[in-house]
Amino acid sequence: MKIKRTSGYSKDVAKMYIPGNTFTYSLSTDLSKQVKWIDGKPTDEVTGYQSWFIAEGTEPFKVKFTNRVELPAMFTKVKLQDLEACEVGNNVYFKANGIEVSK
Repeated sequence: MKIKRTSGYSKDVAKMYIPGNTFTYSLSTDLSKQVKWIDGKPTDEVTGYQSWFIAEGTEPFKVKFTNRVELPAMFTKVKLQDLEACEVGNNVYFKANGIEVSK
């Protein structure tokens, strides 16, 4: 049986990999800039920021943010706001709108 997948980012795809009831922890202390590439060369134009996280039962994963976010201390329990994921081949890419510290 084949599973029909839609292209692009989706909250449903994110839930397949990071269930909503799973605790997520921040691993990064600094954001990494993502820049636009033209003709195989990086430009000065920033297209987003990335940071590493881990959830119970998963491997560490990177999340892209369009805007700069304030990262909490390492190993802080967080909630990723509007987490979405996209499957490309055998890779999964995540993006979110922000970070909220959980208690």
